[in-house]
Amino acid sequence: MTHVNPVCWFDIHVSDLERAKKFYEMVFDIKLVDLPSEWGKQSTFPFQEKGMNATGALVEKENRPENSNNTIVYFASEDCTTEESRVAKAGGQVIQPKTPIGEFGFIALMLDTEGNTIGLHSRK
Repeated sequence: MTHVNPVCWFDIHVSDLERAKKFYEMVFDIKLVDLPSEWGKQSTFPFQEKGMNATGALVEKENRPENSNNTIVYFASEDCTTEESRVAKAGGQVIQPKTPIGEFGFIALMLDTEGNTIGLHSRK
């Protein structure tokens, strides 16, 4: 099976689901959807069922040590500076402002309210 985008799902483990939801909803101007409670405390990111995109969830974990993972999920952006400008107000921290990566565009790195490093990627 050949995929253009092999990423199909991601989990971002958080200590406080409501706080994390507010951060991601504010920074990306989206609405997350809570999953059934029998699956644990989780909220998913929006996606298009047949689109060329990936989705995932914020997953609340008890006793989750901050900065314990080395996974960086990159979120697509029209221009990294748009979301980057919302990070501090949402309770996060920009750790690498918009930076060129040659012919591939730009990236920015930030910490969310749970201590996870996440990235932005844009072509302009």
